Amino acid sequence: MNKYIKIAILAAAVAGITAAIGCAKQESGSKKADSSSKQETEKQEETLPKREYKDPSEYGKVIALTFDDGPSSTTSLVLDKLEEHGAVGTFFLIGDNITDDKADTVKRAVSLGCEIENHSKTHSYMTKMSVEDIKAEIDYTNEKIVALTGRKPEFFRPPYIDVNNEMYDAIDETFICGYGCDDYDAKVEIEERVERTLKQAKDGAIILLHDAEGNVKTVAALEKILTELEAQGYEFVTVGELFHAKGVTPQEYALYSEVTAQ
Repeated sequence: MNKYIKIAILAAAVAGITAAIGCAKQESGSKKADSSSKQETEKQEETLPKREYKDPSEYGKVIALTFDDGPSSTTSLVLDKLEEHGAVGTFFLIGDNITDDKADTVKRAVSLGCEIENHSKTHSYMTKMSVEDIKAEIDYTNEKIVALTGRKPEFFRPPYIDVNNEMYDAIDETFICGYGCDDYDAKVEIEERVERTLKQAKDGAIILLHDAEGNVKTVAALEKILTELEAQGYEFVTVGELFHAKGVTPQEYALYSEVTAQ
């Protein structure tokens, strides 16, 4: 055989071996990356577990405190109050507010047993949106929440509690309203927030409050609300836990302000 042909064959063989080694290294690196990603996800899920529920028969009088428009610096103050009282809440987040500097706040809420739900991306009137835009609002916020908590939201609070059939058709999450005290309005004083909340409190109620930036009046009101509801024998649960405690399966095309046993 011509020596030049031999050299060409040998070079091709070496090139093939080199390519194979390169592919093996690349595949190994890819597997390591996939493994690392999987370990990170497992670590996150282990660090941020979903709240464990008791057997429904073990619950007494229950109430769910919920907070809209975070995360914000106010959210940390609300969490302080909940932690002091050994209570939990449910936070309905605005996607555009879920920024890197608020990540620890969201994770802290989950670590305290709170649950994180969807309040749209932009807090706009969704009844004026196309179906595609409605879905985009929900998907964006869900993705942000999953990235931080490892858990997809199960509940959705419509901005301004404004709903239509297009929203019900486009959104999979259960729609939540609640009993509010207009605490988003700075003109509503602390005592009025307390009085209106306590007046609406009842077994199975969902209480609507706001942890928007700077809403310190609600933080002050929350101390009195928690203390009084504790004295009345209420157990604080998340919205998901409320449905569980009452043995109720959430229905489509429904907007819940309370959950009563079936």
